Amino acid sequence: MRLLIAGGGTGGHIYPALAVARSLGDRPNAPELVWLGGHRGLEASLVRGAGIRVRRLALRSLRTVDVSVHAVLDPIRLAVSVSQAAAILAKERPAAIFTTGGYVAVPTLLAAAPLRIPVVLWDGNVVPGRAVRLTARLADAIAVSHEATGLALAGSHAPWYVTGTPIRDVAAIGRPEARKRLDLPDDASVMLIFGGSQAVRRFNAAVNEALPRIVERGHVLHVTGDDGYAAALAARERLPAELRGRYRPYPFLRDEMLPALVAADLVVGRAGSSTLAEVTALGIPSVIVPYPHAAGHQRANARVLAETGGARIVADEAFDAAALVEAAELLDDPAALAAMSAAAAALGRAGAADAVAELVMAAAERRPLPDKSTIERISRRVAA
Repeated sequence: MRLLIAGGGTGGHIYPALAVARSLGDRPNAPELVWLGGHRGLEASLVRGAGIRVRRLALRSLRTVDVSVHAVLDPIRLAVSVSQAAAILAKERPAAIFTTGGYVAVPTLLAAAPLRIPVVLWDGNVVPGRAVRLTARLADAIAVSHEATGLALAGSHAPWYVTGTPIRDVAAIGRPEARKRLDLPDDASVMLIFGGSQAVRRFNAAVNEALPRIVERGHVLHVTGDDGYAAALAARERLPAELRGRYRPYPFLRDEMLPALVAADLVVGRAGSSTLAEVTALGIPSVIVPYPHAAGHQRANARVLAETGGARIVADEAFDAAALVEAAELLDDPAALAAMSAAAAALGRAGAADAVAELVMAAAERRPLPDKSTIERISRRVAA
């Protein structure tokens, strides 16, 4: 059996799809997977690195808002991409399609409809994205991270399920092993700071100014991005010798990202769906700074976690050294951290990838879709 995964652009579309791909690959008689992505995006490197064959469409994005040549070319690329997707689907003959929305979903699902290929669509934002709203009527099943999203898409007439956001296996490493791997003391207070793939400079500026004060409270793991790494190393050298070892800047974290999350007592980061899914699955308190240029998605995502008490929100324009120092003060308040951890864990869905994979396989095998209680049980699998 062959399945097609359609997704591309940012990590928010790619990482959840990769998590579902891993779940599908772990099944007995695992299906063959092929990935359909866009002309530009992270999928070219990330997906091939996972050993999945990649096909690409001519489409760039559906977000062109400026007056430029792309405002003219993008509709043409969309039309070309529909016929291109139809040709790829005719050749690959997938038993089903799984898509994480985004601009790749539009031509793919338009091409799949006349071919009667079953489609499972996933969206991780509280407010459905434009591509999801456009294509929801073409899906046979919809998986969402939030109940509000399912209610907003109810008019599509496809059954919807709250699965959570598919994430990596967070039970793959325990806290003692994670701290040993990162050479962190067992009893240290640890704060992880990362701004995701977009707009990390504000985080770097806050860390640079607040660094002498926040390392007094514990160890700081800081993902700087390539452009901010040299300045972070220079800032570390300005610290007193006895405190330098508490500051660990990294240009990026790949294999070490999960150990860093597991080792952390507090996360300071953006409000992408995958980030929030991992901190809730692990029960990590967080201070969330929503990225302001994400069509309001991150603000809405962050509110869900903050309203339960699992996170505190700081507006992007208000996030500076003083705000970071205030966040670090949580490390001195074990009771507050414990309450935030419990609230975050109550939202966790560590089995989301398996739940979505179950829907995809049911669609591919043309059997009845699971009931909602079954998907709820699978998605709520607790991380070890």
